[in-house]
Amino acid sequence: MEHHAQPAAWVEALGWTSLAVAFAGALFITVDIFGRGYRQKMWIMNLVYPITALYWGPVAVWFYVVHGRRNSQPVLEKRGAPDPERMPRWNVLSKAISHCGAGCTLGDIAAEWLVFATGLTIAGKALYADFALDFVFAWVLGVVFQYFTIVPMRKIGRARGIWAAVKADTLSIIAFQVGLFLGMWIYQELFFAPGLPKTTATYWMLMQVSMVFGFFTAWPVNAWLVRKGWKEKM
Repeated sequence: MEHHAQPAAWVEALGWTSLAVAFAGALFITVDIFGRGYRQKMWIMNLVYPITALYWGPVAVWFYVVHGRRNSQPVLEKRGAPDPERMPRWNVLSKAISHCGAGCTLGDIAAEWLVFATGLTIAGKALYADFALDFVFAWVLGVVFQYFTIVPMRKIGRARGIWAAVKADTLSIIAFQVGLFLGMWIYQELFFAPGLPKTTATYWMLMQVSMVFGFFTAWPVNAWLVRKGWKEKM
C-alpha cells in the first residue's frame, strides 16, 4: 500500500472552496442551457461548457455568458450566426481546445476513480496507472466529443466522421495530457510527496490546475490543427 501525504487544513479548505465554485459554475451553465432555453446550435456544446467549468471555474462561466450564449438557438434566431472567420483567434482556439478538454476531464475523473477503486499500480505506483488510464479514457472521450462536432458541421458519414475526429483530436489530446501529467507529477512527486490521496479536495483542486496547464500546452497544437483545417472554426 502506498503512503500518502496529508494536506494542511487551510489547503484542504481551499480545495473544497475551489471545487464548490467549479460545481456552482457548471450548475449555472447547465441551468442556463437546459432550464432557460439557451441550448447551443451544436448540441455537444451543451455538455462541453459545463464540463469546462469543472476545471476553469468562473473563467468558463464568463466565456460561456459572453461568447457561448451567442451560439444558442434563441440568440441565433434574433441575430443570425456569427462569422467564424471574423472571430478573434483566441476565441476560436479556446472552443477548439474545449472539446478535447471536456473529453479529458470526464476521462480523467473516471480513470482516476477506477485506479483508486481497484488499487491498480504500474511499477508499484498508482500515479503511473493514473497516467495510463487517464490517457486511454481521455482519448476515447475526446474523439467522441470531436466526432459530434465535425460530423454536423461537415455533413459527412459515420466512417469518415470517426477518422476525421481521430485525426483532429489525437494530437490535441496528447498535447493536453502532457500539461496535465506534468502538473500531476509536480504536485504528487514534488509538492506533496509521496502523493496526495484522491479522497482529499486538495488532490482535485490541483487536478483542476493541472488541467489548466493542459489547456495551454494544447494551444499551439490546436492552432496548427485549425490552420490545417483538421479542426473546425466555431
